Amino acid sequence: MNKEKDSSRKGFAPFRWLRRMFFGASKELTIADERFDSPSKLAVKRFFRKPLATLAVVVLISMFLFVFIGSAISPVDLTETGSEMLHTNMAPTMSLMKLPEGMKDGAVDISSRGSFTIGVDTDGQVYMWGHYFNVSGEASRNVMNIPAEVKNSKIVHVAAGSDHCVAISEDGHVYCWGEYDNGQYGLNGSMIASARKQPEELIDGTIDASAVRQLICGNQVTAILMEDGTIYAWGNDGLCATNLSSIIKHGKQESKLVKLAFTNDGLYGIDENGTFVCGKSTKYNVITVQDENGNNVTKDLFEYIGERRVVDIAAAGNALALVTDDGEIIVSGMKEALPEFPEEERAVAVSGGTRHFVLVTDRGTVYAWGQNFRNQCNVPEKFQEAGAVDTVFSSGFQNYAFKEGKFVGSWGLKGYLMGTDDMGRDVFNRIMNGGKMTMTVGAVAVIVSTIIGIIIGCLSGYFGGMVDILLMRLTEIFGAIPFLPFALCLSAIFQATNIRENTRIFIIMVILGVLSWTGLARLVRGQILAEREKEFVTAARSMGVREKRIAFRHILPNIVSVILVTVTLDFASCMLTESSLSYLGFGVQLPRPTWGNMLNGSRNALVIQSYWWRWLFPALFLSIVVICINIIGDTLRDVLDPKSEVEK
Repeated sequence: MNKEKDSSRKGFAPFRWLRRMFFGASKELTIADERFDSPSKLAVKRFFRKPLATLAVVVLISMFLFVFIGSAISPVDLTETGSEMLHTNMAPTMSLMKLPEGMKDGAVDISSRGSFTIGVDTDGQVYMWGHYFNVSGEASRNVMNIPAEVKNSKIVHVAAGSDHCVAISEDGHVYCWGEYDNGQYGLNGSMIASARKQPEELIDGTIDASAVRQLICGNQVTAILMEDGTIYAWGNDGLCATNLSSIIKHGKQESKLVKLAFTNDGLYGIDENGTFVCGKSTKYNVITVQDENGNNVTKDLFEYIGERRVVDIAAAGNALALVTDDGEIIVSGMKEALPEFPEEERAVAVSGGTRHFVLVTDRGTVYAWGQNFRNQCNVPEKFQEAGAVDTVFSSGFQNYAFKEGKFVGSWGLKGYLMGTDDMGRDVFNRIMNGGKMTMTVGAVAVIVSTIIGIIIGCLSGYFGGMVDILLMRLTEIFGAIPFLPFALCLSAIFQATNIRENTRIFIIMVILGVLSWTGLARLVRGQILAEREKEFVTAARSMGVREKRIAFRHILPNIVSVILVTVTLDFASCMLTESSLSYLGFGVQLPRPTWGNMLNGSRNALVIQSYWWRWLFPALFLSIVVICINIIGDTLRDVLDPKSEVEK
């Protein structure tokens, strides 16, 4: 408030009235503080007085930040590394690495090959965590349902396969559950011809649990190694353990095996002499090492080991890791580089996950290597210090570190916030990057259509006559083109050509813009026709202002509010059109994601019924953005109209 207004309020009111009666009020007369807001400022005030419109702006800005900043931080991986076939169609979960509280005071074993993990604590209690989709729907086949007899027994060994689990109790019973059609356990199911049947003595009888050296599971196969070297093995050895018979034969006829490891298609081990045993398989008999010049050279594995003894073995899906008695780590079948650690450190124990290995040295430090697409090799710094860890269980895509029997931390894959699709790709990441593509296509298309519509509308409305007739006939021709069929035809033509992906996406943007300008052109023309008859246009003409300048610099700014509303609504329409094209398979093509082609991958009854997260989240994000844009556009239409009765 100004000083004159402040001074008029000083003193007792009756005295001020008397002074004004006898001496006048010219010195104290207040001048009304009338303030006028510009139309734009008034429109902004009116806009943000509407709670729904304000909420829509906040949500839309959040969506833009989410898709553009998020996709920059975590770009989509369009190669095969972005997929994980062991995690296909996984429901939203963040519990894959959540170790149960009961196991934090001590773990005997932790095992996993995919999306679920099984563990047993020092008290013999079995725990399971993670996720498993039961395709059959039968409760008896759901591997996450631990049998009652297992819960009521003291378990000393557990192992998890890709779709089944095995446990051995203290009294020697062997319990199996999960899928069984490929010989995983028992004598039920289709029992394919290549399956090795489970020994009957393990089905109906017991074994000496104290004499069990190792229990391991692979992909639909299981093996039990006894202290005397006896091997009980069964399952789909025709596909998942092709050298199983030769390994068992080696243990019987040549030397006793002391440790085994399953890859995706074979069984490997080390015997009491410290020799690597591969049976009839030669898949991992060659390794790649660096020579003195730093060049990669291939060598025979057995020649490279020489007289040294192998003291530990671990397997990933398609790789093997061996630890020799002099502390060297030897890896075959993995292209990723081995970790570098000081020469004074010696490798002691190695464990394998599905795609990676973890090494513990004699100083108690931890190193990990292999595929790191699920963060399974990101070892926390605290575990890289001497004496931090003495045991690490690598299971699937997670790692659990223990020190003196106590859980001290974990790292790896926590889960998928919005699940995975049929290729094992993270839906959350694809929604984030797909939203960037959908919004970019919509924005470029609406920019193209706006430029064309404004130019055509301005020229037609201002000049009239033959120019108006020609331009409006052109507009009618474009308006008569059936939009969606024409876009589908053009997209199909481009798909048949050898155009680069980025170029084709840009062409799609231009097509959307070129085919959607007619409505804006007609609207601009109508507004220009009304504006050109006003006095300021006549005044500009009388001053000799050029026609082009009058049309685009004097008249056009007066209808910018109408254009702004139309452009806002057209943005939502272009996003929906792009999504429709992608949904029909004629827009942006996979594996590059958009919200439309993500919905396209969900258009069948099985996905809709069983994998709800694959269609719900893309549809939800697309709906929210479009609704917010429409709310903003409708509100702008109201607040930019000076004749609106909304605020009265």
